[in-house]
Amino acid sequence: MTATQTVKSEFKPDPNFKRKDIYQEVTDTIVRQLEKGVVPWRKPWKSETDFSFELPMNNTSQNKYRGINILLLWASTIDQNFTSNEWATFKQWKEKNESIRQDQKGTMIVYYDTFEREEEGEVKKIPFLKHSYVFNRSQLANYKPDEHPKTETKGTVEKLNTVEQFVANCNAKIDYNKKMASYNRATDKISMPNSKTFIDTDQCSATEGYYATLVHELTHWTGHESRLNRDLGKKFGDRQYAVEELVAELGAAFMCTGFGISRPEKAQHASYIGNWLKALKDDKHVIIAAASEASKASEFLHKLQPE
Repeated sequence: MTATQTVKSEFKPDPNFKRKDIYQEVTDTIVRQLEKGVVPWRKPWKSETDFSFELPMNNTSQNKYRGINILLLWASTIDQNFTSNEWATFKQWKEKNESIRQDQKGTMIVYYDTFEREEEGEVKKIPFLKHSYVFNRSQLANYKPDEHPKTETKGTVEKLNTVEQFVANCNAKIDYNKKMASYNRATDKISMPNSKTFIDTDQCSATEGYYATLVHELTHWTGHESRLNRDLGKKFGDRQYAVEELVAELGAAFMCTGFGISRPEKAQHASYIGNWLKALKDDKHVIIAAASEASKASEFLHKLQPE
């Protein structure tokens, strides 16, 4: 072979190979739940002793998961009746001398990584979505539900006092005794009905419902141009309105779960599910973006709290 000759590669790409579309797979997971009438950011039961619907946590780092990973792990919890909120990769469990039961499947989580690409003479870092799999503590070979570590929990009154102080520390302008709950971007004000107009439901007490609604509106409040500057949409039914409602729903879900209080079902439950389904099916990026914005909103509000 001469110096100018080259070796032809024998490699031929598989014409049937399809790169994993992580955005679509994540969206399909949430859509499947919604089409069954299950909202994967609402606990479908009420129990004072259940730990599985706390914010999911990595067993190794002790960090809470964020954004879309909360929904993916909650959806898996609902599907498989897990009784723990602790998760870790196969390797992380193995490092703790734990083994996964046979035939158990991991749950996908996602995260961003970057690669470098030259554009117009500059090297830029381009973000892209990657995935990995984690296993719930309930999937361990030696797991027994009654051995879940017990933690001290606040009483309902103490929890609600915590939420009330949390809202007060945000210094949002709130008009009380209004006909309905809403947020007006033009006036930058939240409107809330009198707390006495809320009623007990199967999902939560009247007071929990009141504060859960207030936290929902407070999530909308974070979208003002002077804060996180989100597009809030113009009217019920338009795409961006549906997306913003999803952000507020998720933000309230993340925060209320953190506070340990329950939330009521929406009065127009079916119509909201319909709007969310349309938004997700029209754009596979919506659910990941909305969950990310919801986590940002929650973190923004927590940063307004005193040290």
